[in-house]
Amino acid sequence: MKNKNICTIVPYDASLASIGMVIVHEAYRGMGLGKIVTQMCIDTVSKDTTIMLIATEQGKPLYEKMGFSAVDCVQKYLCDRYIPIQSNDKMEMEIHTFSPKDLAQIVTLDERAVGAKRKKFLINRIEQAKECLTVKDRDGTVIGYGLSILGPVNLILGPIVAPNFEIACLLVDKLARNHQGRVRIDVPSGHEEFMLFLEQHDFYKVSQPSVMIINSKQLPPRNGTLYGIAAQVFG
Repeated sequence: MKNKNICTIVPYDASLASIGMVIVHEAYRGMGLGKIVTQMCIDTVSKDTTIMLIATEQGKPLYEKMGFSAVDCVQKYLCDRYIPIQSNDKMEMEIHTFSPKDLAQIVTLDERAVGAKRKKFLINRIEQAKECLTVKDRDGTVIGYGLSILGPVNLILGPIVAPNFEIACLLVDKLARNHQGRVRIDVPSGHEEFMLFLEQHDFYKVSQPSVMIINSKQLPPRNGTLYGIAAQVFG
């Protein structure tokens, strides 16, 4: 059964880890292997670490039996061809291509948005990115950032971290406007204005999977600036 059954866990810091890619080969489903590999991942981190995952409808009953509870949801949006913003009002900020000197500020913004420090993850994700953009105010301080990852099917947008939905919309526009093909973004709950913008620019919601956790009753505190997650596997 080598390479047939897979589960990954991504530890961020002592407070949070994310489980994703629970895959059981179709020939071995119904044998409890999904539970086994998931438990093996859980056992690799401290019992004091909050473990999160984003569950499919098929996987949710398994995770509930293992002690996970649903605490939130994300909205999965796809777009077959993005419709760009026609005009931008001038704002007191500038969008730049990522520079290594911006990394420390990005890590700090991301920590406040996600509730955990993800420096190593962000370094790797930026290296994988098709594009990484930063938003700076007139003093040169980084106030937001966004990544696009070119996958085999979709251009994936995320993480998107911004102080407000207008800037989140501008980041999406800059990252998606020149892409010829399908675009995907997974949006945390509570961003209705942002989701309305997406729908006005030809995105459509395809699912609303649950965010589930174990070892805690709630996610680490977040400040509401996370508009797009990195991917369902990374939270």
